[in-house]
Amino acid sequence: MPAGLDVLERLGARTLLDGRGCSPFVGIRYVQEDGSVAEGLLPAPGGLGVRRVALATALGERARAVGVELRERTVVQSHRRTGRGLELETSEGLVSARFLVAADGLSSPLRRAEGLEVEVTGPRRFGLRQHFKVVPWTPFVEVHFASGVEAYVTPAGSERVGLAFLWENGSLEHVSFEELLSRFPALAERLGSAEPDSKVRGAGPLERSARARVADRFALVGDAAGYVDAVTGEGLSLAFTCAEALGQLLPEALVKGAARETLLPYERTFQRAFRKYAWMARALLMLARRPRLRRPVVRGLGRSPWLFEHILGFAVK
Repeated sequence: MPAGLDVLERLGARTLLDGRGCSPFVGIRYVQEDGSVAEGLLPAPGGLGVRRVALATALGERARAVGVELRERTVVQSHRRTGRGLELETSEGLVSARFLVAADGLSSPLRRAEGLEVEVTGPRRFGLRQHFKVVPWTPFVEVHFASGVEAYVTPAGSERVGLAFLWENGSLEHVSFEELLSRFPALAERLGSAEPDSKVRGAGPLERSARARVADRFALVGDAAGYVDAVTGEGLSLAFTCAEALGQLLPEALVKGAARETLLPYERTFQRAFRKYAWMARALLMLARRPRLRRPVVRGLGRSPWLFEHILGFAVK
């Protein structure tokens, strides 16, 4: 989304992504069961659909260029605080550090180890995704609705689209990628016999929560810090903007010992950004769960694209 793309530019990583691994998109298009459509343009600079492996490669290349030592395929097994920092027991041996940033995903073992895990109750959402070798047919991210499930189509390269399904546990009797695609006949016809370009991958339950993002010499970033749903497509943008905020305050915090109190500005920045993201995600989930409400709302947005664009501008800035 635009905010995350701006951070990639400031990091110097955007220019390391080419058309083979990413594709720009201009807005969001909702497609209902009857074919009715609502679409709105995103504010500048728009969005970027990118394969995660391409993004990781670009970020890794940029990190090495500025002097970061990357230890790939190294698993953190445990950590403990010492008098002046931390010690991490890893699959490749002991690592000493002054500060630990845990960006280890939805299930975040480090979040649990720090005692920051909060159990989430209520409906559980899950997702499946796969990429296909096909030229993107639209410069929009498409969200297709069906009973109990949504399909998300994202341009992800000059000859690639990503297709993801999201659904609520218990809303579908049988779940497989092929069965989910069969619920979207027009989308299945559009894909035709396109060759898969990745394996089917899944995630869930999606919603995760933490009691705090910071502790002494420790911070949670990205999905590990908290997550509601992929319905807004803002996960990476939220992660990038919050990581940038943490990076800006960390040098001064380290001078002061990086105690929890010195990291509270990051906690407040995260909460402000997360609050807006969570509000929008829950609003969209409410619509997705209530087709009788969603259908007239989407038709109304289709008749008033200016309103849709105003909502998008509020959500992603």
